[in-house]
Amino acid sequence: MRRRHAVLAVLVTVGALVALAVPSAGAAEYTSALKIRGIQYDAPGRDNNSCRGGNAHQEYLVIKNYSRTKTVNLRGHVVRDAAGNTFTFTRNHTLQPGDYVRLRGGHGTDSDAGNVVYRNRCTFVWNNDKDTIYLYLPSGARADVHSYTKRGSDPDGNGYVTIHG
Repeated sequence: MRRRHAVLAVLVTVGALVALAVPSAGAAEYTSALKIRGIQYDAPGRDNNSCRGGNAHQEYLVIKNYSRTKTVNLRGHVVRDAAGNTFTFTRNHTLQPGDYVRLRGGHGTDSDAGNVVYRNRCTFVWNNDKDTIYLYLPSGARADVHSYTKRGSDPDGNGYVTIHG
């Protein structure tokens, strides 16, 4: 009987150690140098996704290269929201260490020097009340993911949320 209790005690202890060593899915931190820096999820003014005179270009996602040494080419990286709206970086766009890019709605000219890439669609992607942003590497592995809510994530109500400072 004592042997059975001793075996059970060992199993419980091992199980507890394994549980401590394995991070929960909600606490996952990805090893990619690229992270979501922030999001202007609610473009200033009244939402108007008209290609002429609309303000979809004022909605943007900021992606930053947090590496101190590695340059990252965004070609093949994918951004997605909870509804499945997807944007794939199809052209070379390099981020030096510490550099960032704004992925904007609307139409425009992509620019490494101007740190901007356009989705070339005049529709809004990010929901004004809440959404989840996914960033994927070209391999399909998840680089970063964050959810926001207007009420919980944007205390000053300006439509911008800082995620990684």
